[in-house]
Amino acid sequence: MKTQGKLALKILGLDSSAIAASCAVVEKGSEATPKILASGFINMKITHSQTLMPLVESMLKSAGLTLNDIDCFAVSNGPGSFTGLRIAVSAVKAMAFATDKPVCGVSTLESLAYNLLGQDCTACPTMDARREEVYNAIFDIKGDKVTRLTPDRAISLEDLRAELSQYSNVIFVGDGAHLAGTPAAEQLRWQSAVSVCMAAKEFINAKELMPVYIRKPQAEREREEKS
Repeated sequence: MKTQGKLALKILGLDSSAIAASCAVVEKGSEATPKILASGFINMKITHSQTLMPLVESMLKSAGLTLNDIDCFAVSNGPGSFTGLRIAVSAVKAMAFATDKPVCGVSTLESLAYNLLGQDCTACPTMDARREEVYNAIFDIKGDKVTRLTPDRAISLEDLRAELSQYSNVIFVGDGAHLAGTPAAEQLRWQSAVSVCMAAKEFINAKELMPVYIRKPQAEREREEKS
């Protein structure tokens, strides 16, 4: 994405891939450390279609910003809740179309790894995929550098635990962290729009943005098993 000579970009990010919903505005430049300008977070069992956009509107109003102040948009586009992903992706596309701004789809698992910036560890983002499986990827964290070690995948808990035996200083994050090991501290554990903004790199036209589900919806899998 061309920045037209701008020294910094204001990125508005969304995440509603699991129970928690969040939004954030982060200012990123080519040299300066990213700056969190505003954020909103709700971790309750309330429908994201009811909470996400009011959360965005409240955040922008409190920060004295409008959508026209935003340079680009980012969203966690999978894996995660099928409904939650669709809501956040649709919301970002609507805002991007309205302002003629580019977007970035960010792996939910990669954004979770960014929760652990500043630590030297093996990040193990883990999301509950049901049926004794989790959505997972493994990352190496060194200071502010995040290196992917595995692709995003659906993996059994048994296979994940066996694989993790080769790594040291493993920190579990995500809504399924408790299934695989001892979760990170509460303030680091959950999916975060701030981290979505931090992880955003390659921006595209909004019409190209799609959710990434990794596996088929449960209802569709059950139909296939019966056929």
